[in-house]
Amino acid sequence: MSDSAFIHSQDQLKQLAQDVLRYAQEKGASDAALEISEGSGLSVSVRKGSIDTIEQNKDKGMGVTVYIGRDRHVRRGSASTSDFSAKALKDTVEAAYNIARFTAEDDCAGLPDADTLEMHPRDLKLCYPWLISAEGAVELATRCEAAAFAVDKRVTNSEGAGVYAQQAHFVAANSRGFMGGYPYSRHTISVAPIAGKGSNMQRDDWYSSMRDPKELAAPEAVGRYAAERALARLNARKLVTRKCPVLFEAPLAAGLLGTFVQAVSGGALYRKSTFLLDSLGQRVFPSHIQIVEDPHVVGGVGSAPFDEEGVMTRQRVVVKDGVVQGYFLSTYSARKLGMKTTGNAGGSHSLSIASTLTTAADDFKAMLKKLGTGLLVTELMGQGVNYVTGDYSRGASGFWVENGVIQHPVEEITIAGNMKEMFQQIVAIGADTLTRGTKQTGSILIENMTVAGG
Repeated sequence: MSDSAFIHSQDQLKQLAQDVLRYAQEKGASDAALEISEGSGLSVSVRKGSIDTIEQNKDKGMGVTVYIGRDRHVRRGSASTSDFSAKALKDTVEAAYNIARFTAEDDCAGLPDADTLEMHPRDLKLCYPWLISAEGAVELATRCEAAAFAVDKRVTNSEGAGVYAQQAHFVAANSRGFMGGYPYSRHTISVAPIAGKGSNMQRDDWYSSMRDPKELAAPEAVGRYAAERALARLNARKLVTRKCPVLFEAPLAAGLLGTFVQAVSGGALYRKSTFLLDSLGQRVFPSHIQIVEDPHVVGGVGSAPFDEEGVMTRQRVVVKDGVVQGYFLSTYSARKLGMKTTGNAGGSHSLSIASTLTTAADDFKAMLKKLGTGLLVTELMGQGVNYVTGDYSRGASGFWVENGVIQHPVEEITIAGNMKEMFQQIVAIGADTLTRGTKQTGSILIENMTVAGG
């Protein structure tokens, strides 16, 4: 990857990082860690064929954490700046040092152990700059929205279509010898059409997001699919309260996987604020469920050679045959729990959930047949998860399904259950795999939930 998309090269960022570490040492810090970054991007939106916004950004920043003391008698302070001049960097280090002087000692603070750091980061090819012009981005967004309007005359309005091209690079370093960084990118085409009129209006959206712009879906395909989704929701009905199977569409199923990650993350565990406390070695899912983390997928959206602390990431099985094999821990949370970091400071990396029962034939239509008679959920509203108890209650809309066939759209309903029971009642996971953020999953079928209607 050429550094042409940026003002500073990786070598220049590394030199600045070395300067900051030297300033911290000269100030008297016991240890220091920093991240210095630079990014640029273009964001364009159009609505009903007219340009709504054009935004171009170039930003840079440096954040440093200074530690005073060692061996479980550590104080720390942090400060940041967007000015890369020598004086500004020195002043920022001094500000962090002065904050550290007046903070309480923390017996779990401090840099990661040297043997956990990734000293030789691999190149995962995570950056594909999209040097598209504003005019070119407007054209793509316009084509995307026009395709949505062309599907059916009942598509009467739009919240707009957007094209986003973002690329950045960074260097992270600490006083224990770690220094690493890389460029990365993320590009998106999106649209949100509105179908119907008056009191019978429905909105939906769709997007394609990739590191490499060449892998983005065609803008026309994004627009058509978004319009079809909005049209399918017209003339929605309510449901009377009942218990039934619930199929979470793949984009929403990723949220269920995210709930699991949050529940077995270090912060929730050491604060004892999770319904999955002490779940290591326990069966949380049915025996056919497997969850794997693979941070080293070349070009992967959720890939990373090291975490936010410089700790090496690694491929691992998080859940095997339904049994939890590992948590998601940073250095600090691991120390609080008397464990070792898992390289997850900042969250999970390229996490996927699958079922040993799934075959290539288990596409979305097959999952509807497995659902039989029940609710297909395509939109959720509100947060609705109590991480202490596991209670789950969210506003929803979607489709009522009978004998594996969609009958009609539904809205103004609430789905409720308990996450512990919901995880145990995962009947099937579809082969309709989709990546959303750092998580990958197909649609997820849960055996039984309460559906409350009007």
